[in-house]
Amino acid sequence: MATSVATPPAVFAAPLRYLQGPGALDALGAELTRLGASRPLVLCDPAIRSAVGDQLAAVSGAEVLDFRGEASPGEIDRVAGAARDAGADGIVGVGGGKTLDTAKAVAHPAKLPLVVVPTIASTDAPTSSLAVIYDDDGAFLEYRFYGRNPDVVLVDTAVIAQAPVRFLVAGIGDGLSTYFEADASSTTRKPAMAGGPPLLAATTLARLCYDTLLTDGLAARHAVELDVVTPALERIVEANTLLSGLGFESGGLAAAHSIHNGLTVLHETHDYWHGEKVAFGVIAMLVLEGRSQALIDEVVDFCLRVGLPVTLADIGVDADAATLGPVAEAACAEGETIHNEPFDVSPGMVVAAMLGADAVGAERRALLERTAALPEVCV
Repeated sequence: MATSVATPPAVFAAPLRYLQGPGALDALGAELTRLGASRPLVLCDPAIRSAVGDQLAAVSGAEVLDFRGEASPGEIDRVAGAARDAGADGIVGVGGGKTLDTAKAVAHPAKLPLVVVPTIASTDAPTSSLAVIYDDDGAFLEYRFYGRNPDVVLVDTAVIAQAPVRFLVAGIGDGLSTYFEADASSTTRKPAMAGGPPLLAATTLARLCYDTLLTDGLAARHAVELDVVTPALERIVEANTLLSGLGFESGGLAAAHSIHNGLTVLHETHDYWHGEKVAFGVIAMLVLEGRSQALIDEVVDFCLRVGLPVTLADIGVDADAATLGPVAEAACAEGETIHNEPFDVSPGMVVAAMLGADAVGAERRALLERTAALPEVCV
């Protein structure tokens, strides 16, 4: 009889349906009908109302509620109360990652069907069962795991193409972490967010995400600058949303997201978006892991070309050990995903990695500027 060491079963999680393309939002009513939701509560980012209001108004029986800006316990309670008062039999989240995470935090405990409609490609939140919870000031509080993915993810690339380019670039930064974090997690065989160690499917999708970003990222940025949908944009939206979403949830997180979470303790970082801070976290993670200089340069140069932060100053932070101490302490807190790295990590190591990443970023920026290899981009 074959023998083996007992380990948790590997897990792969995914939404039931994923729809992407120009005009995909027109399918919302039909998808809700398929789910049996005739009185959905639609939580909508008010900034996107003018772009999608007509399509939401066409959904029979829907009640639309404006999101108030933070995926916080208070906002979740407010929206849950509105859903109960309306007798809602389904929840729809329309907007960015925090809107969608709030919709998850309302729908899943109530066991209501959930449709998420990302109107920007700025994070990999849409496909996952995970919600990231912040306090009212935007500091990270906790991850909430619901063990159930959205019933439908509906991605209208015509809407995404109209959004400011900074959203797409931030999503590229978030997606940039997927392969490296899944690689670390698969090495340690620590359970990913889905509840078990990664399968080959997750790590393969994570690698495809990285390769797609490097191949099509800059062309997709140009498409959004022109407000057009191109094949490159379609591929980057898929990478930011689906490939990264499946890759992180079933592949695992590691140091890059912990460093992001640590950075949120500094108020000066709150004007910078999740994916922007994650991008710097990726560079710091590669330094922490002792990756090759060629790989670090490849990632930093890509970030520079597409318009992502590569230094601490790029996210509003002073590059000194005293400032970074609280960041590193928070990044190494018990339960943080930095402990999925295949070695023990201390706050001192994280401070050193962030300072090292900052130095590499500054050096590569100066080099590319001298050689005229850096395009003029800003976010």
